[in-house]
Amino acid sequence: MKRIMALTLLGTALTGCANLAPDAELRGLPVAPAFPELLDPHGETVAAQLSYGEWFADPRLEALVANALANNRDLMAATARIEQARAQYRIQDSRQLPAVVASANATRSRQAAGAAPIGGAGGNAGAATFNRFDVGVGISAFELDFWGRLANLSEAARAQYLATVAAQRAFYLSLIADTATTYYEIVETEEQIALAQATAESRQEGLRIAGLRLDAGVTSALPFGQAETLLTQARQQLAAERLALAQLRNQLAVLVGGTESPSLPAGLPLAAQGSEVRLAAGLPSDLLLVRPDIIAAEEELRAARANIGAARAAFFPSISLTGNAGLSSASLSGLFGSDGLGWSFGPSISLPIFDAGARRADLDLAEARAVEQVANYDRTVQSAFREVADALAGRRYLAEQVVTLETGVAAQERIARIARLRYREGVADYLEVLDAERNLFAAQQQLLATRRAWLQNRATLFVALGGGFEQAAPAP
Repeated sequence: MKRIMALTLLGTALTGCANLAPDAELRGLPVAPAFPELLDPHGETVAAQLSYGEWFADPRLEALVANALANNRDLMAATARIEQARAQYRIQDSRQLPAVVASANATRSRQAAGAAPIGGAGGNAGAATFNRFDVGVGISAFELDFWGRLANLSEAARAQYLATVAAQRAFYLSLIADTATTYYEIVETEEQIALAQATAESRQEGLRIAGLRLDAGVTSALPFGQAETLLTQARQQLAAERLALAQLRNQLAVLVGGTESPSLPAGLPLAAQGSEVRLAAGLPSDLLLVRPDIIAAEEELRAARANIGAARAAFFPSISLTGNAGLSSASLSGLFGSDGLGWSFGPSISLPIFDAGARRADLDLAEARAVEQVANYDRTVQSAFREVADALAGRRYLAEQVVTLETGVAAQERIARIARLRYREGVADYLEVLDAERNLFAAQQQLLATRRAWLQNRATLFVALGGGFEQAAPAP
């Protein structure tokens, strides 16, 4: 028994004496060393240190994000894939250690002592009863991992597990962004509906006045037709916005995993959604630590390199150990005596000679996949850099557009008010009012759309910089 255990421990100690996986290469980032200064990347707050509740000012949005993170079915599936990957890693990792099996059995048999002679009177001189008791432990085909094949397969499984965790984290953050984006579109659409309703009511009153003037013979039928056209346009826009609102609410229901609860707190208008907090973009290299999609790509690359080591190890001999030791006795009381000890030990070696190029093809496949993962990693880093740079540009230029449009809407309101006054006094025809009303309505719509785009860009920048609620990764 002691000899078997000693050999087993020796084999375990020798496991992984060689690692044939390629070393990680020190490579430069495939992006610029810093974000362009014109994008205004400076700020005082680090996004990765904030939860979504600390970033979003709207209490209704915060509640919707919490519902989405708790009930979204895609996020549930991503979390379940973590458990699958963790179990797969534990299965693969267990193969580096020997599986020891204990067994015990007992048999009792009866055998006749002899038969009666031919022609004799017949009879039985007696019978014998035999007992046998066995107990033992055994190890079956434990591979000595001299070349690191099992260790590399275990490392690949571990990297796949960590990549799955990071992928779930990436989806977690994207779900926050998608929920915020959809919610801002809903708020904008509701305000567009309110604007279209107010415009339709105003134009309905304008149509009434134009009808009175037509009946009184003050004007021709042309101003009346123009007023009717304005009202029709407002009503058409109102119907279009109501359709968009219904579709957006359906989309939000899918994101949050169900319909909106009536107990949710009231939301804020678009103009009250922003805050004075500015996020610091940092350096592009900082994204390597906070972006879960980059972390996932890095783990996929690590897994691909480990698979190369496993494929290289297949070219070397495979050495396995099989052994068992146990006790055997005819009586239970004497089972554990030293006289009944027995053991066996059987090492085996398998040396590949000819396989029609299968092992070479496996290695080529692993190396090609590693090249693909390098390209995927670089592409992921570049995409992360672009997302942050685009969001930084949006932070600057969308804010400028909002300020400009607010000034423009105020100017259009003055123009429309003057045009209506000039028309009532008979100084101008209705075409001047028509143009002023159209321009004002378009400017108000554009201002709402730009405010929504600025808020969506703000949420995108927050997530692109790794902001969101921190989840602890389950231990493998």
